[in-house]
Amino acid sequence: MLACGAAAQSPKPAIALVDPADATQWRKWTQELGWQLIVPTVPNGANADVRAEAVAATVQAAIKDGGADPAHIYLAGRAEAAAAVFYAISRVPDLWAAGLALGGSPKPALDTGRIFSANFTDTPVLWISDKPSDGPSDGAGDSELAAKLKSAGLNLEWRSAKSVSIAQVFATLLQHARKEFPDTADCETNAPKFAHCYWMEPTKFDVAERNEVLPLSRIALGSGALLDLGEFGYKLDDPGPGVLVSVLPKDYSGPLKIGDRLIELDGQPIADARDYAGRMNKMYAEKRMAGLVQRGKEKLRFETRVILPSSDAFATARVQGKHDPEDKTIRIISRSVTELRVTIPQEWVPADLYWNGVSVEDLSKPGCYLLTIDQELLNAAPCTK
Repeated sequence: MLACGAAAQSPKPAIALVDPADATQWRKWTQELGWQLIVPTVPNGANADVRAEAVAATVQAAIKDGGADPAHIYLAGRAEAAAAVFYAISRVPDLWAAGLALGGSPKPALDTGRIFSANFTDTPVLWISDKPSDGPSDGAGDSELAAKLKSAGLNLEWRSAKSVSIAQVFATLLQHARKEFPDTADCETNAPKFAHCYWMEPTKFDVAERNEVLPLSRIALGSGALLDLGEFGYKLDDPGPGVLVSVLPKDYSGPLKIGDRLIELDGQPIADARDYAGRMNKMYAEKRMAGLVQRGKEKLRFETRVILPSSDAFATARVQGKHDPEDKTIRIISRSVTELRVTIPQEWVPADLYWNGVSVEDLSKPGCYLLTIDQELLNAAPCTK
């Protein structure tokens, strides 16, 4: 017999949103399927990293409450929020069974220089859109962009919006399940706070610790050039003319205001946001530049410069782990990592563990271990916290 009171319920598949403002439509879809909807609380003016952390914290709370099935949580966004799906997975790669981007484009996420193909190894993204080529200023349609991303190593499936229904989309998602301990895990980051990778967690870093076996997995489809105006957000699908400034960080101190429209650079009109993004990504030299902003009825001229990402911006740490159940080994390769926490499940022991070729033999107990290498000796001590 079932106990009286609250009925025992199995955790449900869940959609986790990157944009809480879009909850109404997603709630309708998930209720029809009996799925849970996870809506994060995101501070006003939050930057992309804060948003990614907020989504992750809300999902972890939903798992702890028992309502969401940790094996079937899908990160989703549509229209301009689609790019945030790619960004959040690249920052927090180990919470999701898959990602879903409806419409929009991953280009704003790619422009940050923080999209690492390694982080999508166990988290595929389904991108549903239908944008054709916009001509020379834009370069290619969505199917062509998706093909480029796949050839760059991104775990991506693109489908035309004309060929699938929302029911088919959810059915496709359900085919993917997250494993807490995947046999292969691969993650890269330029920020220690985003260093967790399934059963591995780098805890100390040193960019001087090179390992050419693990190359940079950052995806760059352009120069990543920016104007020296401070960080600002815009919608890639905004029709123009120019680029509408729609988001500014809470601590922004630059010359722009929300509602400004950047309409001209060096005397050349900006057709729309895609035109602007395409032109910036084709700039490979830093230089001075004049621009024109429409603010209400005023047109304001300004002087700025094109800046390119510094080499320091591309200093990253990467960790790759493989469990082989046949020969009972756990092999970890890392770059720029000097200390590492590893959690070993019961079904993996006994095992021999290797980190960058240095071994700990006969690991017989499951649990969390803190790995350090001292004078080519690998130490594996139980984690203290």
